[in-house]
Amino acid sequence: MSAVPQPLAPLEAMGLLVYRNFLVYRRHWKLFVTGFLEPFFYLLSIGVGVGALIGGFDYAGHHVSYSAFVAPAMLATSAFNGALMDSTHNVFFKLKYDKLYDQMLATPLTPTDVARGEIVWGQARGGSYAAFFLLVMLAMGLVESWWALLALPAVLLIGFSFSAVCMAATTYMRSFQDFDKITLIQLPMFLFSATFFPVATYHGALRWVVECTPLYRAVVLCRELTLGSPGWESLVSVVYLLALGAAGLAVVRRRLERLLLT
Repeated sequence: MSAVPQPLAPLEAMGLLVYRNFLVYRRHWKLFVTGFLEPFFYLLSIGVGVGALIGGFDYAGHHVSYSAFVAPAMLATSAFNGALMDSTHNVFFKLKYDKLYDQMLATPLTPTDVARGEIVWGQARGGSYAAFFLLVMLAMGLVESWWALLALPAVLLIGFSFSAVCMAATTYMRSFQDFDKITLIQLPMFLFSATFFPVATYHGALRWVVECTPLYRAVVLCRELTLGSPGWESLVSVVYLLALGAAGLAVVRRRLERLLLT
């Protein structure tokens, strides 16, 4: 009589899924590398190029160059884009076309294991983009405080939050046409989350709406750390992103159970 397979420990199961994705991208490393370049080009074209015309302005009581103001926003965007790319298109293909998750459930893996593994991989992808960009900032002299050491755990938190939320949204998509809705949200959030100009530019209800968006919280957190001005808003951003990621993970778990087990 054959033994009944036992469920894997959570960390073991998560590690297996992350390792599986690593093996896939090791063969297609060029697709992975492209994510490093986009925020770097934005920094050169807008942060440095437009910054030569603007010069700089006061932020948190001291003068900063425009490129130093834009760079942490690109840092947060790196983590955002990396997590989004892996947790939307890639997850959708595995779920709807490749039926990879159905195959995984024929093993001791559970829908919860799948959710955790894919979210951690998306977090790792976004975090690796952001870590590379942080080195670029350091080389360009755009890191102005030792508080920037906390920027790496901050971008891992950002990657976790957006990976969980984007994967949750992907479980509701029925076709690739639905990804137009992702772009419809992604682009305005990128442009208007105090990425290229201070949030004080907005007034009234519009400013309140911007300050409630997740990318704004990510940008503020990275900016406060790299420019050496952390405060109570940093804690607000951490709690916000943790809660967002936890909510996304809870939705993904329920949705995968419904889609794969019924």
